Amino acid sequence: MSEGTSMVMESSENGTDLSQDDTGTIVEMPEDTILSQQTSVNLVPFIGQRFVSQDAAYEFYCSFAKQCGFSIRRHRTRGKDGVGRGVTRRDFTCHRGGYPQMKLSEDGKTQRNRKSSRCGCLASMRIVKRADFDVPEWRVTGFSNVHNHELLKANEVRLLPAYCTITPDDKARICMFAKAGMSVRQMLRLMELEKGVKLGCLPFTEIDVRNLLQSFRNVNRDYDAIDLIAMCKKLKDENPHFQYDFKLDGHNRLEHIAWSYASSVQLYETFGDAVVFDTTHRMDSYDMLLGIWVGVDNYGMTSFFGCVLLRDENMQSFSWALKTFLGFMKGKAPQTLLTDQNMWLKEAIAIEMPETKHAFCIWHIISKFSDWFSFLLGSRYDDWKSDFYQLYTLELVEDFEEEWRDMVDKNGLHENKHIISLYALRTFWALPFLRPYFFAGLTSSCQSETINAFIQRILSAQSQQDRFVEQVVAEIVEFNDRAGSKQKMQRKLQKVCLKTGSPIESHAATVLTPYAFGKLQEELLLAPQYASFLVDEGCFHVKHHSQMDGGCKVLWVPCEEHISCSCHHFEFSGILCRHVLRVLSSNNCFHIPEQYLPNRWRINSSSSTNLLRNATREHSEKIQLLESMASTLIAESIETEERLDVACDQTAMVLSRIKDLPRPTHSANDIVYNCPSDLILPEVEDTDGIVQSFTIGTSHESLTSGKMKDRRSREGIDIARKRRHFSGSCCGQFGHDSSDCPMLGGDNLNGDALGYL
Repeated sequence: MSEGTSMVMESSENGTDLSQDDTGTIVEMPEDTILSQQTSVNLVPFIGQRFVSQDAAYEFYCSFAKQCGFSIRRHRTRGKDGVGRGVTRRDFTCHRGGYPQMKLSEDGKTQRNRKSSRCGCLASMRIVKRADFDVPEWRVTGFSNVHNHELLKANEVRLLPAYCTITPDDKARICMFAKAGMSVRQMLRLMELEKGVKLGCLPFTEIDVRNLLQSFRNVNRDYDAIDLIAMCKKLKDENPHFQYDFKLDGHNRLEHIAWSYASSVQLYETFGDAVVFDTTHRMDSYDMLLGIWVGVDNYGMTSFFGCVLLRDENMQSFSWALKTFLGFMKGKAPQTLLTDQNMWLKEAIAIEMPETKHAFCIWHIISKFSDWFSFLLGSRYDDWKSDFYQLYTLELVEDFEEEWRDMVDKNGLHENKHIISLYALRTFWALPFLRPYFFAGLTSSCQSETINAFIQRILSAQSQQDRFVEQVVAEIVEFNDRAGSKQKMQRKLQKVCLKTGSPIESHAATVLTPYAFGKLQEELLLAPQYASFLVDEGCFHVKHHSQMDGGCKVLWVPCEEHISCSCHHFEFSGILCRHVLRVLSSNNCFHIPEQYLPNRWRINSSSSTNLLRNATREHSEKIQLLESMASTLIAESIETEERLDVACDQTAMVLSRIKDLPRPTHSANDIVYNCPSDLILPEVEDTDGIVQSFTIGTSHESLTSGKMKDRRSREGIDIARKRRHFSGSCCGQFGHDSSDCPMLGGDNLNGDALGYL
């Protein structure tokens, strides 16, 4: 406890004695006391010290207190501003003076006992107003520096709220940094560098800056809502395809707002079958819940569909968000929707999207396991978590039910509320129940990380509410037009390495995007590890060579071009599984049927879909025939350089002849083909490591990655003689090889002759 001076008092300003509580040791006031505004921390308050105002006295005492290791607050006064002589006396006390008082709330109940720093400290300073020669001044009439608590050190006292002050200049800079989208930590670090102070030695803390920003937003919140709506209206005027909607509450404040961009609506038309609705982030600066709709395109890139800000987190708010989103997307609901484990959102989806399969993101669930089970299971927690993940990845529902019971019995979790809840909701998160539905790979950890990084990019754009929509526009446009387009182009032009030598692999490489082809290639590489057994007509049992029992059931009906597997991998991801690929290769089928190369994963997914959608049945068959011929032509041509030269020459001649034919007047039932002049195909590397990059163009020149070469027509050359023979079927039919393939060598082509092409 510091040494204190005795309390010293003088008579009151009107010459009368002070009351009993004002008495103290009386001393003679020095004659040479001067009127001062001292602020030097080296000076100690003394009786008779004079100040021009009570604010000057407060600043002086505050500086003294900071040097000593405490802070002060204004306490009692005598008089009232604007009444009579106004305030004539002011007491300043230590911030720990007095004792906390219990207060009653409006309903008469005692408020909860919050922790208080007050401990009855007696340190204080009293000033009294006097008027000598009609000039008012404030004199120190009492001072005590007696503390009943420990005083703080210099590096501690600066953290007291009284000293965490932000100057007007600093406030202006913080406001400017916020508009630029900087985080609070970035602001503090930059200001430390500007002021030349050590790390964490600013006169204010991170909490002070956050409170300051919140005070700005609280003042301007109503205006922000108006500006936010005005920004959406401006974007709508600039682009009629921009979509937005909002709702105001009874006090004319913004309650909900949602928006989507023209490019997002177009992307949703093609890739809106599987959607993630992320509601795990909250815009603290706006005190609103942020919801973002995203998906994945045919190149594995994150696609942005829409955004919503919700004031409240309840079923009514989520229902409004879902209705609005469906309105943006012309009433088209996704096939599957992946969300956080939110019960209000679950109920809203069941009402607004009854045909959509709703699932919970397993990664949000697993992130809660540490709080739920680590203390309960102790040293068994890691083993239990590993067992749970194996349960999650099982293929059959029957296996899940059996092993779940074993897991519960083994760890004694029959009464655990979290286990009971997880089991009750198992159809929303366990893969055995989700595999029959298409999720486009969104449940994988890799895709979850990609989507989270994309959302963090959007969150980093926030500054003020009125500019948030505009900044999200900028981020999305920049991602799509620059980084996204660049990545997509790199994926289009990236080298595709053929690793198995299988015709199935060669065929898929020319149809699927590199992203989808990579997924199929993973299954192809694992297919040889499985054995297939014909157990009934059209029914195969496929199991791993190391397994004694288990396995999957594959049904194959060649005449109907139907094939399915009990693992539901194709239904879940749109990519054929290793079990099906094993059956196809074992039965001499070297091309994947067209319906098992979904348009969603194709290189030109949208254009192919539109062509087949508008075609009649007759035209559709011819289009499929032409696509099959082109796929096989490419697969055969890349075998050698000579084959590639012949294919480019002959294809250019065919295209030239087609262009010379007259164009008929299109009727309502005719097909209009808007094909590009050049079809760029991905580079394909064969098993010998030779990379081929080719373009089918409209001229008679062969377009390769090197220099254009002038070529003469090769009339009279027997193309079939130049082909390399190999055993097995080249088009899916049995009993011939590439030299006498009916598709390449015959003149009379029909759909039946192509088998599974």
